[in-house]
Amino acid sequence: MPVEATRRTRPDARETLEDRITTSQRPTPKEPSSPTVGEVREMTDLLFVRLRSLEEGTSEYSYVRNTLVELNMALVRHAAARFAHRSESLDDIVQVGVIGLIKAINRFEPERGLEFVTYALPTITGEIKRHFRDTSWAVHVPRRLQELRIELARAGEALHSELGREPTTAELADRMGVTPADVVQAQIAANAYTAGTLETPGTDEDDHSLHERLGEVEPALETIENVLSLKEAVNSLSERERTILRLRFVEELTQAQIGKQIGVSQMQVSRLLTGILATLRHALTTA
Repeated sequence: MPVEATRRTRPDARETLEDRITTSQRPTPKEPSSPTVGEVREMTDLLFVRLRSLEEGTSEYSYVRNTLVELNMALVRHAAARFAHRSESLDDIVQVGVIGLIKAINRFEPERGLEFVTYALPTITGEIKRHFRDTSWAVHVPRRLQELRIELARAGEALHSELGREPTTAELADRMGVTPADVVQAQIAANAYTAGTLETPGTDEDDHSLHERLGEVEPALETIENVLSLKEAVNSLSERERTILRLRFVEELTQAQIGKQIGVSQMQVSRLLTGILATLRHALTTA
């Protein structure tokens, strides 16, 4: 190899080695690590001390409270995971849990010596349970009856195991410590928890869906009712008035022809028809 070529390659080799040394000595950036449970609790305690020194409604108060929310979101996710099997998405459940977390922050009293996580977790879980209790019913019923239905289910299972049969209303009322009327209301409210569908299939003998087996309003029903009412009103007329009605509306004679048959003028027939129709109209409208 020529000397000049060797000399040219050495600086390149030296620069490459220097680059390697510089790169190896260069500090590698570290990814930020999540705070530990102990650090979260310590920062939470400090933020609550700061929060109590601020006036509610100010921007600083909102900032500190929002920081507490973000710092304790792990509690919300932990509580929401217990309800992940429900029909609602996990994100929606987390949003409900955040409401519970905010309530816990607003109501927490550090001076009582209780850890925030001990107070917040039941509050968050309770908020999620109330959400499902209030929104998962097919028909809205009072919360008292919703809670009574749960007690009824527990008492019914316990008594069925003890007695070996379905308990009576009186036995349920005695076990629950309520009146028989309350038990009946809870049983009725239980029917509103879920709603059926018109597409529900029928029995083995009749596989038609429910909406196919439901009756429909008969279009001619109103006409039938009117005809029956009209028949009763016509029967209350005199023989002469019924004759005039038959000649005019059944045989379709003119007023002059009717007058000749019953021996009166056309003007009298017109007045008689007006009076007869008024009588029938009054009878139909006041029936």
